[in-house]
Amino acid sequence: MNNKYSFTSFYMLFIGIAVMMTVSCKKDLPDDRLALGSDAIFTASLYSPVLGRNTLFTDNFNSGTGSGLPLDFKIINMRRRDGSPAPELTENFPVTVWKKAYTGKETSLEEIESKRAVENHPLFEIRQHSGQFLMWSNSNSSFVKARPDSGYVFDVEVSNSGGRRYFRDFKLMPYRERAFEPSNLDPITGQAQSLGVMISEMSNLKGERSFISPYDIEAVFNKKNSTGNSLTFKFKDSLNNAIDPALFNTTKWKELVHGFNMKMTKEAVTYDVSYPIPSVEFPTIYTNPSGTRSRAVFRYERLGYGNSLIQAYMAMDFSIYERGDWEIIFKFKGERPKFTND
Repeated sequence: MNNKYSFTSFYMLFIGIAVMMTVSCKKDLPDDRLALGSDAIFTASLYSPVLGRNTLFTDNFNSGTGSGLPLDFKIINMRRRDGSPAPELTENFPVTVWKKAYTGKETSLEEIESKRAVENHPLFEIRQHSGQFLMWSNSNSSFVKARPDSGYVFDVEVSNSGGRRYFRDFKLMPYRERAFEPSNLDPITGQAQSLGVMISEMSNLKGERSFISPYDIEAVFNKKNSTGNSLTFKFKDSLNNAIDPALFNTTKWKELVHGFNMKMTKEAVTYDVSYPIPSVEFPTIYTNPSGTRSRAVFRYERLGYGNSLIQAYMAMDFSIYERGDWEIIFKFKGERPKFTND
């Protein structure tokens, strides 16, 4: 009987020691919390978006070597430079967001618009897991402070399951809106510095007496109203007489801009379009190679001396950020192009 009790006591003691060792080992195991490295940094502290357009700041945060992902980012303490609250940047506003990808192959305005929806967001926000800052196009200098004003100051909280860090005193100093690019407006005052802007590229444009240089052509942007959805191209000589767009006889009119229902007269060519132009910064047949701007190319051919074929063109890389019925008028300040054969 004593042997039986001794064996039982030994067995219970063994089980007790095993349980204690298990509990002790669990205490020594690392938990599942992620590290937040001390070498995580933002690469810029000053942000200066242009109001009136969507501006995304990328590659502005380096998580370093010691931070466990995912990270969560949050803007806190958004305030004006004098320390007063900035409800214009902390309250939600309706903004237009893409719900489906824009491809450049959409065949109607309705198809483009069906890919967008309205959501409520702060006009300046940080993407939750990337740390990228975004200024929405609904921002406007009528209620958002723009240069030369000193703008805003804000802090950012970065956290994960292992803790949180605070990055302080970021500066937000927006430029006032410029409705189109390239722009003739002073970025600080918003005042026009010239009637128009230079075209982007040209080749073999010749008048009756001499070649035409880029300085002889001025592109003038004119917004007729804020409610429409059209874009018109016009050409004028030095006396303000219309030049028939059909004279640009090898232009690919269907690829000139991502627009629809083209209408051409002897004075203009007009498209129904969706704004902004381009819809997104994405390369398509309607944009420059990087996709940052729409590219309109006007071409024509004629025969030179000796029946040589002369291929001429002029190109305009541009963006328009505000909805409306817009015109781009190309003004030839000297000679008008020669379209007839030699």
